Amino acid sequence: MSIHLFLITSFAIDYLKDMLEWKDMEIETVNKNIDVFLKNLEPAMKARTLRIIDLLSDYNYKLSLPYSKSLRDGLFELRIIGKKQIRIIYCFHKQKIYLLHSFFKKQNKISKKDLNLAIKRRNLLI
Repeated sequence: MSIHLFLITSFAIDYLKDMLEWKDMEIETVNKNIDVFLKNLEPAMKARTLRIIDLLSDYNYKLSLPYSKSLRDGLFELRIIGKKQIRIIYCFHKQKIYLLHSFFKKQNKISKKDLNLAIKRRNLLI
């Protein structure tokens, strides 16, 4: 029964994507530090982070809370909750998703330093 439910759900998602012209988007990192950050995560946290990055690829602009939140000026944060909270700031540009900056969240608000670094990297794309 669960296999049939999965197939129906999978088909429904693909059908809705086609109807809404919502396509998977390619994701790129703009800095090697992001790749190193992701590579060095503990296995469970890495798996959770990569799963949410896959959701971002699948749902792109449609991904919302609790996984994604709009920040400002075309920047978004990918939110990964676990023992430690991870934030990945990203943007959309020319039909791609660019991961601009990643870090462990230590306070309630994203620091100006982290936000400014993401803005600087985004501006290099444009």
